[in-house]
Amino acid sequence: MTAITDDLPARLLHEEHEGWDAILARRAGDYYWRTMTRDALLVLPGDVVARDAVAAFFEALAPLDSYELHDPAVIRINDRAGILVYRLVTRRGDETVETSAATTYVFQNGGWCVALHQQSPV
Repeated sequence: MTAITDDLPARLLHEEHEGWDAILARRAGDYYWRTMTRDALLVLPGDVVARDAVAAFFEALAPLDSYELHDPAVIRINDRAGILVYRLVTRRGDETVETSAATTYVFQNGGWCVALHQQSPV
């Protein structure tokens, strides 16, 4: 078992960057299939995506050019769960979108898994 320690913010930020880097590299479907809990959801403006639909969702998504995470904060739930909250800026062509984002992570099966990711318009 891995206890949540002072390195939790760095660990969860690392996990979040892994996910966004997978989106940029067009391998998000596989990445999120592996890292989401069985009943996890992505709650996005205008859409809710379950784990079993994540590959098709990302395949249909137009490629992103870049992302930025700003003002991250971590909420410690217990020794096996935490929430990363941040302001997200994504760019696709000439379009820039800013949202508030939160990802709930749980530690299971030897690693940190996404239980819920939510984005809300700013």
